[in-house]
Amino acid sequence: MTVTLADVAARAQVSPATVSRVLNGNYPVAAATRERVLKAVDDLDYVLNGPASALAAATSDLVGVLVNDIADPFFGIMASAVQSEIVGPGGRAGGERLAVVCNTGGSPERELTYLTLLQRQRAAAVVLTGGAIEDEAHVAAVAGKLRRLAEAGTRVVLCGRPPVPETDAAALTFDNRGGAMELTRHLLDLGHRRIGYVAGPQERTTTRDRLEGHRAALAEAGVTESDGLVAHGPYDRGAGYAATAELLRSEPELTAVVAANDTMALGACAALREAGLRIPEDVSVAGFDDLPFSVDAVPALTTVRLPLADAAARAGRIAMGREAEPAGGVDVVRGELMVRGSTGAPRGA
Repeated sequence: MTVTLADVAARAQVSPATVSRVLNGNYPVAAATRERVLKAVDDLDYVLNGPASALAAATSDLVGVLVNDIADPFFGIMASAVQSEIVGPGGRAGGERLAVVCNTGGSPERELTYLTLLQRQRAAAVVLTGGAIEDEAHVAAVAGKLRRLAEAGTRVVLCGRPPVPETDAAALTFDNRGGAMELTRHLLDLGHRRIGYVAGPQERTTTRDRLEGHRAALAEAGVTESDGLVAHGPYDRGAGYAATAELLRSEPELTAVVAANDTMALGACAALREAGLRIPEDVSVAGFDDLPFSVDAVPALTTVRLPLADAAARAGRIAMGREAEPAGGVDVVRGELMVRGSTGAPRGA
């Protein structure tokens, strides 16, 4: 049932006029009253009518693109590719949409807030990129937001993100587990057995899938992994550096380091060099994603190439209704192993 302004007023124990003043921001309201009204809005998930231009049709010309960190090339590439597919013919006015990139900073609260704001603005489409947070309550909250967006006529597409249960959102998921298995198999085939793993944040699906793939390859080869061979951290260079330094302290005999993404791999390389170790003569290093700088690293980084731009461009076309959704609503996008100079046989092999 649709929540009305009167419902919010009843919950906040104020008049509908007071609710309107708080939401429009055009009249002074006591701070305590304002907080009561805003809490009622959140509790009831009330959606304020967007601009009058948006109300003239079922949806507006706005397309929301949710990213974890726009400064991360992984998300920048995808956001740019989505935007390239939502313009009108020749980029002329009248056919294009307005792309709004929403930077969540990895915050589940910000993600939910942006979804609410996009619903209020009657967004034509919403594309959510990258891994999801593994928290049952948050997943349920996201599912509720996506259902309400779809009910309002907004197309919702997930890119590089697992399907959201109990929604009809189309999903282009990355085969993180399969790519990680292939990467670790490559190191095992070279003769490595003491392989350190620099993992991402524990609460993210991408972290789980890539670590599961790594461990599956080890188990397949009969290699037992000790607790000291895995370290977690954010998906950035500093975390890669710190995690690799930690691995070297706990397992000084390791011969290879696998990082959960290429940015972390750069940090791993820096930590190894600072410890007086050569790459790959002393320790091999591998990453994931094949971001643009990977081939220019010294030595060039062995990694798994994900077709980030192609997948995101396809997500943009699906969001605009210019390409059909995948059969069954889900398509698995596979990566490609890129073997370069940062991996080699272990010492003495």
